[in-house]
Amino acid sequence: MLKGKHIVLAVTGGIAAYKSCELVRLYKKQGAQVRVMMTKSAEHFVTPMTFETLSGERVSRDMFEYSWEIEHISLAKFADLCVIAPATANMLAKIRAGIADDLVSTSVMAMPCPVLIAPAMNTVMWKSAATRENAEVLKQRGFAFVGPGRGDLACGDSDEGRMSEPEEILKATVALLNPIHDLAGLNILVTAGATREMIDPVRFLSNRSTGKMGYAICEAALARGANVRLVSGKTELQKPVGAEVYDVLSTQDMYDAVTELAKSSDVVIQAAAPADFTVENVSGQKIKKTGNGMTLKLVNTKDIAKAIGAAKRENQTLVAFAAETDASVEKADTKRKSKNADLIVLNDVTAQGAGFGVDTNIVTMISDEGAKSYPLMTKRDVADAILDEVLRIRKG
Repeated sequence: MLKGKHIVLAVTGGIAAYKSCELVRLYKKQGAQVRVMMTKSAEHFVTPMTFETLSGERVSRDMFEYSWEIEHISLAKFADLCVIAPATANMLAKIRAGIADDLVSTSVMAMPCPVLIAPAMNTVMWKSAATRENAEVLKQRGFAFVGPGRGDLACGDSDEGRMSEPEEILKATVALLNPIHDLAGLNILVTAGATREMIDPVRFLSNRSTGKMGYAICEAALARGANVRLVSGKTELQKPVGAEVYDVLSTQDMYDAVTELAKSSDVVIQAAAPADFTVENVSGQKIKKTGNGMTLKLVNTKDIAKAIGAAKRENQTLVAFAAETDASVEKADTKRKSKNADLIVLNDVTAQGAGFGVDTNIVTMISDEGAKSYPLMTKRDVADAILDEVLRIRKG
């Protein structure tokens, strides 16, 4: 799969550097030529000799190590792909800020090829505002990410921050170096995020959806060659590069946008979490606090997926979502049929790793052919699995 490909592997200073040894072995087994560069901190965890033995190439450690070539430019010219694994919080911050003060950061800045980042750090560091913002900005600039996953960390915690396994990074590498455009020509409409139902000018009803699942579907569909339009509720995520984005506020706004855009869409994936209820009488002024509390009368919002299903054309595919607090396949399938959806994606939002705001999910996909359950996966991997099912349904 990687025969003849040139990969530069950048190893930075984290305990997960030991996994990068296995990654080199996997790359070599697939026929790639691998050159490794290391930060000084990385050498505290794995010796350069280890990587030289595994790769069969000298390890680059310093910009001024060899006088006969400019090291970072040499690496940039060599690479078809640069992989940073593990990528520390410090390295993410450097790349985002354009700091080039060592071989790795300078080389990455000079790379004309795609760059794949595999973050690895403590949960608190990964979830910090600075790191998350740095990651989102880098994604917006076109850097690819794999992980981090959830699991046991060196500090004893068990949470997000664990570097993806070498096999996962290999899969992401193959996808970048051998892109599959099996969705080329398809017009895909995706919804994502939460809607807001106003109570008064300063208050609203909403839910905990962050839009991560829908945005991951957009990114996966774009990578596979689709024409993507995104109708997005409120979210803190960076807009997917290459998608046509429509920002909306309320469920009615989303309903209006989606029902119109669906007319020219081959596939509609309703991954958003529109509010089920709206306030019957919205106050034009801020409601003052009183000792008697406040009573709101709520009415049902329009069911967007059901409206799309009712108007579905021949050869148009509808994917609905069922974010539940139980994982009843029977109830989800009943919901699918009531909306005339071809596929429904069920997930229990109370399950660890499958709730709101995380980068992983655990889903069951239900179609006319039955139910198929998936283990804990990144939302990007779930997105690709959904698109695989869409293709299967359309071909069937």
